Amino acid sequence: MIDKDQPQDSAENVEEPQAQVEEPVAENEVIEEAAASDQDHQELTKLLEDARSKADEHWDQVMRMRAEMDNLRKRSQRDLENAHKFALDKISQDMLQVWDSLELGYQASLDDSADIDKIREGTELTLKLLVDVMNRHGIEQVDPEGEAFNPEFHQAMSMQERDDVEPNTVVAVVQKGYLLNGRLLRPAMVMVSKASSGASIDEQA
Repeated sequence: MIDKDQPQDSAENVEEPQAQVEEPVAENEVIEEAAASDQDHQELTKLLEDARSKADEHWDQVMRMRAEMDNLRKRSQRDLENAHKFALDKISQDMLQVWDSLELGYQASLDDSADIDKIREGTELTLKLLVDVMNRHGIEQVDPEGEAFNPEFHQAMSMQERDDVEPNTVVAVVQKGYLLNGRLLRPAMVMVSKASSGASIDEQA
């Protein structure tokens, strides 16, 4: 005979396996999450190590560039100092020839039996040598006698009344001027003509 309570026991027996199936599923999820977390940790550690390695590499590059810039600055400063010290090296070497020639001429002039004509000839050669050296280095004379007065290159020392030349004409050069590659080193000191005070208005025009 079938017991009325039997179906109830059967129901209970059916529910128990369901509870036993859920436990492994939950455990697997925990394992998967732990594995994922460990993988993320490893990836982060690797990224951090890469970042540190790149930072060290960049720091080394910065330090090398800094050292190179410092060396370049020192080298530029040294070159600039040498340029200031030896800027006149070439012209100094050329001027030694003039110096030697002047000394020879002076020594010759001390001799009581010196030939004045030869001394004059040697002086002329020395002067020509000096002019050649100056021209070679861009230095040229300003000798404006007979030219119109130019205040940019001439300095008037006095005015002279002259009827034989146009007014504002350089009639005498007291001291020659000089240019360096077109730039004025020293103006020429000159005397300039002006119209005679007795000249008529038509003559002055």
